[in-house]
Amino acid sequence: MRIAIIGAGNMGGAIARALAKCDTLSDATIVCTAKSQATLDRLHSQQPRLQLTLDNREAATDADIVLLAVKPWLMREVVEQLRPALDLRRQIIISVAAGISLDDLATMLGCEQATIFRLIPNTAIEVMSSMTFVCSRGATAEQQQTVMQIFNQTGCAMFVTEDKIEAGTALASCGIAFAMRYIRAAGEAGVELGFRAAEAHKIVEYTVKGAAELLLHTQSHPETEIDKVTTAGGITIRGLNELEHAGFTSAVIRGHKACIKR
Repeated sequence: MRIAIIGAGNMGGAIARALAKCDTLSDATIVCTAKSQATLDRLHSQQPRLQLTLDNREAATDADIVLLAVKPWLMREVVEQLRPALDLRRQIIISVAAGISLDDLATMLGCEQATIFRLIPNTAIEVMSSMTFVCSRGATAEQQQTVMQIFNQTGCAMFVTEDKIEAGTALASCGIAFAMRYIRAAGEAGVELGFRAAEAHKIVEYTVKGAAELLLHTQSHPETEIDKVTTAGGITIRGLNELEHAGFTSAVIRGHKACIKR
């Protein structure tokens, strides 16, 4: 298999490094492009296995999967440049650009029969822990299975209808920033409580990781696990009530909803 990643910047580079670690892609050729040689040199130092070029057409030629990781406002220009090198009868086109629909991309490609996927990972793909949303247009069941198999190795991939992509972006792509903000705030509380900053952040990071792992492994509801550590008259319930008095749950819900364009 040959995979071309067009635009190996922050997200494209993270995806490339993740794919290079996938067991099922150990024999695959992964070719990445960027606008500058400096970006390619940095990518090579991080993952020498990747093949690199400044030429988008060269990368896309003969690729089985062409992954477009360019900024949304550059997509039309890049697709126009790539079109002579594409074989849309057999290639899978994947876009990670926010806000560009499957129909939009088909129009840019000039091919209603093209096999197109939209992919919304989050930055944790760097450490093979992404929550990734996938939807498609014109794909066979086998092609869907191929894409899902690849990205399930980089964390958890969920196949959704396209109308759920925006909500998924709010929950996972924006949501990871919300989780980071909680970690920062709790770390600051740890410093106020007497820990050094590095110690406080490590404590909070492992606490959040432990909470997520517990829920993933037990399939328990968060409130069930909260009840286990919330004793009558105890310190945990006092802390939870202070968070709620400050509007914690409401703020989290409003933050996620604010990420959706209405």
